[in-house]
Amino acid sequence: MKKLILLFITPLFFACNPKEEVDLIVYNANIYTVDNDFSKACCVAIKDGKFVAVSENADIYKKYKAKEELDAEGKTIVPGLIDAHCHFYGLGLNQQVVDLVGTTSFDEILDKVVTFQKERPSDFIRGRGWDQNDWEEKEFPTKDKLDELFPDIPVALRRIDGHALLVNQKALDLAGITLETKVEGGEIVTKDGKLTGVLVDNPMGLVDAVVPQPSRAQQIQALKDAERISLDYGLTTVNDAGLARSTIELIDSLQQAGDMSIRVYAMVSNYPENLDYFLNKGIIKTDRLDVRSVKVYGDGALGSRGAALKVPYSDKPGHFGAMVTPVDEIGALAERIAATDYQMNTHAIGDSANVVVLRAYKKALEGKPDRRWKVEHAQVISMEDFDYFKLGIIPSVQPTHATSDMYWAEDRLGPERVKGAYAYKKLLDEAGIVALGTDFPVEQVSPFLTFYAAVARQDLKNYPEGGFQMKDALSREETLKGMTIWAAYSNFEEGEKGSIEPGKFADFVILSDDIMTVPVSEIPNLKAEQVFVGGEKLK
Repeated sequence: MKKLILLFITPLFFACNPKEEVDLIVYNANIYTVDNDFSKACCVAIKDGKFVAVSENADIYKKYKAKEELDAEGKTIVPGLIDAHCHFYGLGLNQQVVDLVGTTSFDEILDKVVTFQKERPSDFIRGRGWDQNDWEEKEFPTKDKLDELFPDIPVALRRIDGHALLVNQKALDLAGITLETKVEGGEIVTKDGKLTGVLVDNPMGLVDAVVPQPSRAQQIQALKDAERISLDYGLTTVNDAGLARSTIELIDSLQQAGDMSIRVYAMVSNYPENLDYFLNKGIIKTDRLDVRSVKVYGDGALGSRGAALKVPYSDKPGHFGAMVTPVDEIGALAERIAATDYQMNTHAIGDSANVVVLRAYKKALEGKPDRRWKVEHAQVISMEDFDYFKLGIIPSVQPTHATSDMYWAEDRLGPERVKGAYAYKKLLDEAGIVALGTDFPVEQVSPFLTFYAAVARQDLKNYPEGGFQMKDALSREETLKGMTIWAAYSNFEEGEKGSIEPGKFADFVILSDDIMTVPVSEIPNLKAEQVFVGGEKLK
């Protein structure tokens, strides 16, 4: 009799428990969830911008019905990709200046500047992207030809790493720079007792101060351009490494008005007015904006020989590079920031800068667990200093820097010191995680180039054979984690993004091929075919 009752009750139970309606079910997919088990799934259900179910089979239809369904046609889905270190706003602004990326000679730069000025006349010519290491003559250029071409119009051309600037005499005059000008934390380069027009690190600020500021319309256009480019590559969250209060507030207003969908982890630029405001205000957090960190510059860049080294550059005797922020100031900043809920994220390239930052972190964070402070770049580290990363300090690194610099890095560092450079696997072993980014527009935006550089340690021509310092290559699983869940963790956001799990934002990307199994050489050619942020298709 009991069996008969159960037979009648069971259909009544299901009849009284209708399927839950969701906004979207994605099925027939090859999903890498990047959860704790790195498990795979085939279907997800999404409601109100979040995943509500993730299934290994079609059982998802037993509980849910959808307003809309998407057949993924067996294609690979990964969590929304996070760029853990970039210059998002800078990428947008770069769309409004002369693009010098990839130029192979100074004459090519001059041609591009002349053409740009004819097509888009300006009272102050700006450009970015030159790299003397890509020229036959691998020396800094001089301003002489710029003076001839533009005697009455100021010109400022920023090196690709953002740590050197070539300007003409008109720009020097506007900035008040002469042979007598002295600025700590960088170099005003001279030759034969004359200004060359090259400024490295802090002296660049004198020119920046006289460059016309973009209008609000130009700022908005820059942000929208950067969003369009980023989403096209499958980036759903970007960590902008250094923003002013006004730009952060503009991003917030665009997001709140529904005019910007990408999520932004904004690092506050280390200026007194920014710190006074944000450290007192506390963390600012919405679904799309997270403001809880300060970006500090420790030193310059290796390519312009501004990175601070413990012993001189191998290819420039007596030259050590320079600290952009003095050692005692880094210590004081660390103490000040440690007294708040904010994170300190410090640019450190050279081994000297890295140990300065690591020591300051250790001292300031004593007795303060789980602060997740980051060393941005962590590029050249002495073997005896890697242990600091066991203290909960997170290395935020950019794999394409290794494949961009590998041609000349040993020239700068020598055969022994280079062994501690771009050491991503060693950093992972010490810290337990690495957060991966690009530093765009210093490097290209594509996260697939990041993935390829991390795994293959080669350029697009398969150089060098066997890979560059392969002991520090990452596995595909480690790399995907570094671009998703580990990057989210580094932002204190692992509870809301970084993996495909119920309760998290429905940020995900449908790829053109399986990033985990495609031949390594084909990784750079992958495309983000469809991109979703909060369950909304944006591409």
